[in-house]
Amino acid sequence: MRLADFILKNIEPILVEWEAFARSLTSGEGMTKLALRNAGESILLATVQDMQIDQSLDQQTSKSKGQGGAGGEGSDRLDQVSKLHGVERVGSGFDIMEVVAEYRALRASVLRLWRASNPQPNPDDLNDITRFNESIDQSLAEAVGSYTYRVEQSRRMFLAILSHDLRNPLNSIQMAAQLAARTPNPDPGAAKALSMIERNAETITRLTSDLIDFASTGLGSPMPLTRSPFDLEKLARNVFEEFSFAYPQRSLRFHSSGDLTGDWDAARLRQVISNLMGNALQHGATEGPVDLAIASEASTVVLSVHNEGPPIPSELLTTIFDPLVRYAKSEAAAHQVSGSIGLGLYIVRAVVVAHGGTVAVTSTVQEGTTFTARLPRTVPQEKEPDPS
Repeated sequence: MRLADFILKNIEPILVEWEAFARSLTSGEGMTKLALRNAGESILLATVQDMQIDQSLDQQTSKSKGQGGAGGEGSDRLDQVSKLHGVERVGSGFDIMEVVAEYRALRASVLRLWRASNPQPNPDDLNDITRFNESIDQSLAEAVGSYTYRVEQSRRMFLAILSHDLRNPLNSIQMAAQLAARTPNPDPGAAKALSMIERNAETITRLTSDLIDFASTGLGSPMPLTRSPFDLEKLARNVFEEFSFAYPQRSLRFHSSGDLTGDWDAARLRQVISNLMGNALQHGATEGPVDLAIASEASTVVLSVHNEGPPIPSELLTTIFDPLVRYAKSEAAAHQVSGSIGLGLYIVRAVVVAHGGTVAVTSTVQEGTTFTARLPRTVPQEKEPDPS
């Protein structure tokens, strides 16, 4: 019996095995039969329809590259039900590996049951298996794509709503603290409490801004910029003076040289400098200096922040710019500065890359830790296609 015909005549036993496997997964425990089977029957029917449609070599090649397929009714239907399956599995609490495991189990069940019912090899078997695997791979790609899109969409929506809803009460707290601080001859204890309220509100505001940036960009999405000509030396010096005032007990040094004008987003580059300076103060040796340096280099401006102290472990250097990654030396944990959730360096990279630049880090026992950002002065131009 041809494989497509076998699937049509044996959908129920195939779905029984699909259901049993889904129930064996952690997320499938306690789910109803209907929820476990989900779009299983629709996927099998669309798979059969797709297998029975003639396809060209180009269409087969497209499928083999994970680009979908034949463009026929069966292929389109398979895409639709597979996307639905991915979305529904998100709602049921399945993780991405469980979704992939479902397809692996489905593939194995169908081929095993088919072979057991048809022990005599047939010349068409190889082609049937190939077409079946192409359809299942197409379905898996669509399901995983819709799954990850829904997860990313939900994450960004959650962060955006959370960040937005935090801002109003924070603004009220800061305004109230500022008004109370202006009271003539305030009680010393009250003045200290008000200062603490304002300082912590600023910390939460900074975290909220990081969350909004993370939610607005998403993984792999460019950071939006508002460019205008300005002198980076003036901006950097202003940020440096703010940190010098906030950390009078630390040794901070500023260096600049050359023409430091360019066409950038001033607010975003302020974030870059602030995040790198804050990172250096947080993780650098308290007795060592923190250096902020900017220098002209042809059509690029180089910005670097250096601190002394124990180096970043080499195994963390490749992930240091990833979102929600925090690095804290165990011996300094007691002195950890609050107000960091691991988005600072991610935002630094997102801003620099959006400007067409690069950012890197070096960290050794002998040389300390240096973060270096290279920023083109102007918007990078797209290369013209080679006429040859």
